[in-house]
Amino acid sequence: MPRVLTIEDDAVTAREIVAELQSRGNQVDWVDNGREGLARAVGGDYDAITLDRMLPELDGLALVTSLRKAGVQTPVLMISALSDVDERVRGLRAGGDDYLTKPFAPDEMVARIEVLLRRQQATARSTVLSVGDLVLDLIERSARRAGKELELLPIEFRLLEFLVRNSGQVLTRTMIFEAVWGYHFDPGTNVIDVHIGRLRKKVDPPGVPPLIATVRGSGYMLVEAQ
Repeated sequence: MPRVLTIEDDAVTAREIVAELQSRGNQVDWVDNGREGLARAVGGDYDAITLDRMLPELDGLALVTSLRKAGVQTPVLMISALSDVDERVRGLRAGGDDYLTKPFAPDEMVARIEVLLRRQQATARSTVLSVGDLVLDLIERSARRAGKELELLPIEFRLLEFLVRNSGQVLTRTMIFEAVWGYHFDPGTNVIDVHIGRLRKKVDPPGVPPLIATVRGSGYMLVEAQ
């Protein structure tokens, strides 16, 4: 079942999008602001995204630009009340794959998403991720470093996958928590530090160059061993 993320701050429009997509057999998640939308889009492994152009906290252009810089290639349908040609060009140049103007017919919206989903399937993403000698198989849900299999718990695999997908980028605790655990970060919890510590013991054992780096005051990042 295709997974679609709808990022839309207008509840009426969002309910219309969600209902129509669900009626066509899609699993749909909805968030109503750009900041949370970016966190979910980066870590949620979605098949397509509907993205409102004007959003609170982080607007649609900035969001899709950040996605592409992070290496996330999930197809994006930008939806906007701004209908001029220049605005459409800006949306597509920022990294959007298609542009739909409000008000729109629900069946047209679904048709555009289905085109993006077919295109995504035709150019299926690699099922193997790697950084240096660390290799993740997304089908087998297995991880190896220097040819040695790592015994990871499901949450550790999801955490490592998120780090690998965003290697070289500083990931804040908020980003990690919302992407991997799927809900808002509680600044009072040390759950991320505990899980990173356990993951380090498996990924970076004594005698091998470390991959998981702590960025003091910011969070963590995965760096290719030198």
